[in-house]
Amino acid sequence: MPRLAFLMLVIGLFAGTFPSAMAAEPNHLRLYTTKAEFSNVKDDLMMVITGRGLVVDHNSHIGDMLDRTGKDLGTTKPVFGQAESLQFCSATVSRRMMEADPTNIVFCPYIIVLYTLPQDPKTVYVGYRRPLPVGTEASRVSLKAVEALLDGIVKEALNIK
Repeated sequence: MPRLAFLMLVIGLFAGTFPSAMAAEPNHLRLYTTKAEFSNVKDDLMMVITGRGLVVDHNSHIGDMLDRTGKDLGTTKPVFGQAESLQFCSATVSRRMMEADPTNIVFCPYIIVLYTLPQDPKTVYVGYRRPLPVGTEASRVSLKAVEALLDGIVKEALNIK
């Protein structure tokens, strides 16, 4: 994370003044915050994803894995309060993306992460890797559609207009 984005994150955490969408963020990700229960945010994300006819094919319990393996590595410092990722794909959007450029396969599947930090369990961070608009015009258009899908899912789940 670039220093400025990290500094903004730390200032926002301590000041408690971050809006729902963080203003300063690096280009490779989009990150939103909400004051809510982690399980409710996850449920809302799942409902929005499946409500769009998509299937979550994997739920990775990243926080649990870090807690479990940290002990084996000799470190017990908590990184997250809770942390998971939801992996899914869209046959329609993915097909268009890969028809535009087969190398766009690297952007599939789509993953939305959600996590809390140990010092603030009521703030849930929800984000995704931004697919960089690369290649031909058709490729760039298709990748913008992927980002629109991801952003739409997150905003709908967090009730952000």
